[in-house]
Amino acid sequence: MTTHVLILCTHNSARSVLSEGMLNHLARQLGKDVRAHSAGSAPSGVVHPLSLQTLSNAGIATTGLASKGNEVHLALAPDYVISVCGRAAQQPCPAYFGSSTRLHWGLADPAAVRGSDAQVQAAFAATLAQIERRLQAFFALPFAQQNSAQLLAQLRAIGELP
Repeated sequence: MTTHVLILCTHNSARSVLSEGMLNHLARQLGKDVRAHSAGSAPSGVVHPLSLQTLSNAGIATTGLASKGNEVHLALAPDYVISVCGRAAQQPCPAYFGSSTRLHWGLADPAAVRGSDAQVQAAFAATLAQIERRLQAFFALPFAQQNSAQLLAQLRAIGELP
């Protein structure tokens, strides 16, 4: 049975799209029956070009990635809903009303970085690397061997990984 993960952010153009691409990539690599989806509460309608470039540079497929609203996934009933809006920036995170396990794994917005092209590209690459570390930790959890309180604590702790 496929585990579905919905990744939410406000605009669904950078952090959530990077997360969706990386999660699906790692799931395929690791042979895990996990599928990522992403959405935004106020989608921009366009995936940030550096999100797609960063994923491509990492060898991750970008086909099908799009900026979309929460309503696209209303019938999904995901197992996990992860918001990735940055906590430090006090950005509002989209709400999800369902019985899914909800987690907050805040990430700084690489699209908000100002500077040279190299600095902005480095911010996207650093965000993708942070996402990969968190998702590697996610996939390493012994889901079947833990009670729900232990698992939830470990899932929440992943959101604190640098």
